[in-house]
Amino acid sequence: MDYVRAMRKLIGQRPLLTVGCGVILTKDDRILLQHRADEDNWCIPGGVMEIGETFEETARRETLEETGLHVNQLQLFGLYSGDACFVTYPNGDETYSVQVIFITSDFSGSLQQSGVESKAHHYFGKEELPLNLNPRQRQFIEEWAAGKNFIE
Repeated sequence: MDYVRAMRKLIGQRPLLTVGCGVILTKDDRILLQHRADEDNWCIPGGVMEIGETFEETARRETLEETGLHVNQLQLFGLYSGDACFVTYPNGDETYSVQVIFITSDFSGSLQQSGVESKAHHYFGKEELPLNLNPRQRQFIEEWAAGKNFIE
């Protein structure tokens, strides 16, 4: 987030382009979602890329920070951008995000609820997704539920 803070000092609240990386973590045909405290909705683990990171490094770092899980092999699930990835935050900051989404069932460690970003973590089946999905992530979560696996 240091990069975003630095850019905000330069451009104020005008639209900022960021790169976000997230991971669809699956276990027993269920998806791990986290209940975000700030937006009161469900999303996959992930976050904003820092200067010098690769997509994979960002995805692994954010997943570890938000879940305590160590991600091993990653497969590209999809790339998302455009108006569906635009957000105006409560403080007035505007952001367009390019989202690089990975998928894996290859992870280890114990799921940990820590930090202030999320209220809970839960595995959901394809037919039991919560109604209040993060609007910028709804598309790829629903694509997963419809049977998409990864980009070949």
